[in-house]
Amino acid sequence: MIIQFLSRYRPRYIRSLVYMLQSCEYNIGDYLAWYWRTKDFSRVERRKQLVKTPKAIFLLACAYAVVFLFLIVAYLAFRVAPLLSLILLILAPYTLAYGIIIPLALINLMQKPIEHVLLWRAKRKLALHKGTRIAIAGSFGKTSMREILKAVLSEGLPAQAGKKVASPPFSYNTPLGICRFIEQLKGNEEVLIFELGEYYPGDVLKLCKLIDPQIGVITGVNEAHLEKFGTLEKTTKTIFELAQYLKGKSKEKLLYVNGENELAQNYASKNHILYSREGTGDCHIKEPKTNLTGASFTLVMGGKKSTVTSSLLGLHNVGPLAVAAHIGSRLGLTRTQIEEGIRKTRAFNHRLEANEDKNGVITIDDSYNGNPDGVHAIIEFLTSIKERRRWYVTPGLVEMGARAEEVHREIGRRLAKAEIEKVVLIRNSVTSYIEQGLKEAGYSGEVLWFEDALLAFNALPHLTVKGDIVLLQNDWPDQYA
Repeated sequence: MIIQFLSRYRPRYIRSLVYMLQSCEYNIGDYLAWYWRTKDFSRVERRKQLVKTPKAIFLLACAYAVVFLFLIVAYLAFRVAPLLSLILLILAPYTLAYGIIIPLALINLMQKPIEHVLLWRAKRKLALHKGTRIAIAGSFGKTSMREILKAVLSEGLPAQAGKKVASPPFSYNTPLGICRFIEQLKGNEEVLIFELGEYYPGDVLKLCKLIDPQIGVITGVNEAHLEKFGTLEKTTKTIFELAQYLKGKSKEKLLYVNGENELAQNYASKNHILYSREGTGDCHIKEPKTNLTGASFTLVMGGKKSTVTSSLLGLHNVGPLAVAAHIGSRLGLTRTQIEEGIRKTRAFNHRLEANEDKNGVITIDDSYNGNPDGVHAIIEFLTSIKERRRWYVTPGLVEMGARAEEVHREIGRRLAKAEIEKVVLIRNSVTSYIEQGLKEAGYSGEVLWFEDALLAFNALPHLTVKGDIVLLQNDWPDQYA
């Protein structure tokens, strides 16, 4: 307890506060929630490091200035009232934690008119752009869908021919992130693909008004960000704001909805095009298969059949590949171009990305997958792998809200049913639920516990042998206990 209390008086405490703000994307409510539940501030900046952006540097400067002012006042007070001086020094870190919100609020206030101008300029520029705009919304799978569409459509619209497919990099799915991307457009792009980030009601509709999409894809709805939305109904309504926007446009507007996701399917209307591993529209999928080298299936389009392969792991990617084929066909790509585009799809960073080390151990990095549907798809994939020892390493999922216990118990039950040989759990507030689910389903394998993910990663090379498969599922951000 004393060490935890003294952690507020470490020199890095100021940096830790700014890091907490930055990790919470400068959301004051999320920052305060993290601050209130933190006991030991020496363990705050572990998974990642503070990125010294102009905003972060300004906040650091303000915080150090406040600390310097506190020291001067405490020094002057010590001459006349030593006890008051001591009280000021004790209260300094607590006052600073709340005081740092003031310069942040000033920054946000000054940014508002600038953001308004950026949004106006971006919307105006995009309104004049002739490229087809595709918007992707959903609780999960947005980046994967974006990259699949980009890979397939680029095959028919090569950059060297003066045409190209473009999309914001990384996970730029907020208004300002998309604005920065729009500013860089040349105007000759044939297709623009956007992810629509959703954290609060109205977010998706706001982005739709900015980009004005002609084609939409809803990848599904689940408990991701449930902590912010509160209920799955609010989550669903927010994601289907894309459908609401497209409904007000011409009949040529297309919306694809994941038919394998129950919530999305239930909310879809008869005008929406459902997609699944069986295909979408007049694009049909037969005999889908997957293994450690990727996925393969028979593609049926226009009455013609052909065998198509992709390096993407898991059958859950077959539906998005079908969407890409269907959209590609509507945009004028030939069958050969579509098949070649699918063949060129590759694993995306930290999303079922497989690598084999010198010892013959295959590690599948899925650390950017933090949603229940993605986890279920991965367990399904692991189930299909035979005659290999499988390791499932996870710290669990964040932002599951009131559904956290049931979500994690279900993960445990599915792992037990899949008979995963080794389950490695990182100790935190949710992994005990996974263990309970394992026990409920009569799990007969081995559960290994680690206090920290880094300790688990360091131990795995000494525990695994040639032929083992290690699945790293999700990362655990510093702001969650």
